[in-house]
Amino acid sequence: MFSTGQIVFATLFAVTFFIIIILMYKKDLKLHQKNYKGVKWVGIFFIIFIIILFCIKYLLKN
Repeated sequence: MFSTGQIVFATLFAVTFFIIIILMYKKDLKLHQKNYKGVKWVGIFFIIFIIILFCIKYLLKN
């Protein structure tokens, strides 16, 4: 299915990619905390809104 070289390349690529992503996230962490203070509340209210929609759908169906 895949040659040994392809498997080695894919593994090295994935490991390198995740290491770079982690390093860049740590580098930008202070900037993210400054610029995106209220994002968690937006996410929480979005999830609550979706749950309310499912509850309404369930209640109207029965």
